[in-house]
Amino acid sequence: MSTVPVSWKDSGLRWYWVAVFVFLADQLSKQWVLNNFELYESIQLLPIFNFTYVRNYGAAFSFLSEAGGWQRWFFAIIAVGFSTLLTVWLRKQSHQLWRTNLAYTLVIGGAIGNLIDRLMHGFVVDFIDFYWKTSHYPAFNIADSAIFIGAVLIIWEAFKPDVVDDKQEQVK
Repeated sequence: MSTVPVSWKDSGLRWYWVAVFVFLADQLSKQWVLNNFELYESIQLLPIFNFTYVRNYGAAFSFLSEAGGWQRWFFAIIAVGFSTLLTVWLRKQSHQLWRTNLAYTLVIGGAIGNLIDRLMHGFVVDFIDFYWKTSHYPAFNIADSAIFIGAVLIIWEAFKPDVVDDKQEQVK
């Protein structure tokens, strides 16, 4: 039977530093892009990779980008809702569930990073541009990467769950 950890230090909240790290890396990289690039300016770094400043008014793959503005608030509400839900779940689970805690905090950090963009600018700053010949993958950012990795870990968790080592818990 699983119980809620008594202290936040024994809970998944102990992993919140990952969310803070993702948020800071995301915001600092976006600020660098905003200060150094004009819209649509691109610098080739590798034969398949550019830094290209674009604006995303929608969600993944520019979903709902042409919706007229309401999507800004819709995606903001979703980001706040999921971040709150994942934070509650972090508090209820052991800090030993490293894969789950990492997944949740990656998603939280990414969601808050993109939320700040939506609230400050009305769009999300994207700049990571992978391509092959003339086919470009939709540009994305560090927050998007964190959300993707977190989602993959959550799916992995569904098939191979983390297990708390009861012996180590009892030593405390």
